[in-house]
Amino acid sequence: MDSATDAPSVQARGVVKTYGAGPTAVRALRCCDLTVERGEMVAIMGPSGSGKSTLLHVVGALEPVTAGDIAVGGVPYAGLGDKGLTVLRRDHIGFVFQFFNLLPSLSAIENAHLPALIAGRRDKALRDRARMLIERVGLGDRAEHVPAELSGGEQQRVSIARALLLQPELVLADEPTGNLDTRAGAEILALLREVNQRDGESILMVTHDANAAARADRVVFLRDGEIVGDLPGGSTDDVLAFLAGLQAPGEAPASADAALV
Repeated sequence: MDSATDAPSVQARGVVKTYGAGPTAVRALRCCDLTVERGEMVAIMGPSGSGKSTLLHVVGALEPVTAGDIAVGGVPYAGLGDKGLTVLRRDHIGFVFQFFNLLPSLSAIENAHLPALIAGRRDKALRDRARMLIERVGLGDRAEHVPAELSGGEQQRVSIARALLLQPELVLADEPTGNLDTRAGAEILALLREVNQRDGESILMVTHDANAAARADRVVFLRDGEIVGDLPGGSTDDVLAFLAGLQAPGEAPASADAALV
């Protein structure tokens, strides 16, 4: 399953996601088009229930689409089947979750190395890469500690190392700072941006934090399952102004750290 080197990291066209059927059906995504170019960092924002996490899940092949087409690195999801999608997730996509999802009995370096074991790869090169990544995220002296012995920010650093182990086409980050304090969250954002800019890693990130979104190259806005805006990153004020225009009557206005999940 080779990716096409000149294809975007993500190409989604006409994506629809509906839960249920008949009169109780809920359409979570409505004909969404999204492109993430290679080496681009894109943030997704929107009010509660706008479809942000659903979009991330279907791009990550964690849920099937109801209609439309998605490809990562030029590899289309259509026709892959369960086994093919599992291989695609394992080899082409790295995941960073809000709640870290580390195995509690494994050390930091063992958690970072876990994708290699799942892929049946036990070569020394990947063991060495896991060690290098743990050191790179600033945990060289904590490599043998289990998650319970690490702070939230340290656990998220381990999850970033794990996501990068197999050098994926795309990193998907779902509220990566949502369970962290302000300082730890800022450090994680700086680390993700470094990975993007230094390594050319493509990142698609859902966030409720306008400051975090402004760190990205672009900010895509959803409302009611539709993509309704696309701004260049760099300005928290511009992000907040666009979000304010998406608020329903009676909703509280957004702030830089308002929880619009």
